[in-house]
Amino acid sequence: MLDIVEEIKKDINENKIVLYIKGTKDSPQCGFSAAVIDIFKFMGVPFETRNVLENAGLREEIKKYTSWNTIPQVFIDGKFVGGCDITRKLYQNGELQKLVEDAVNHSQTPNS
Repeated sequence: MLDIVEEIKKDINENKIVLYIKGTKDSPQCGFSAAVIDIFKFMGVPFETRNVLENAGLREEIKKYTSWNTIPQVFIDGKFVGGCDITRKLYQNGELQKLVEDAVNHSQTPNS
């Protein structure tokens, strides 16, 4: 399982927005995953997804990694944000847009 944990860490660190979902970006397999995907598509920001249905080990390890028992799980700029309900609330009150904007701007900031 260590390889899966390393894969999770790599995904979270290398992608500004990554969603652990049931299904794929174009074919979500549950309503909660679909709702989270719709939010990010509506915002028009690039994001990656990982299908936990393809790998039972990934599905279990992501839950352990975050101490969060449900899927989807949303990460922005290396930080765990939450699941569907939290993401939806953050979007509705404008906080998600700020998190995404900060993450995108952070990646464009020169290092020197």
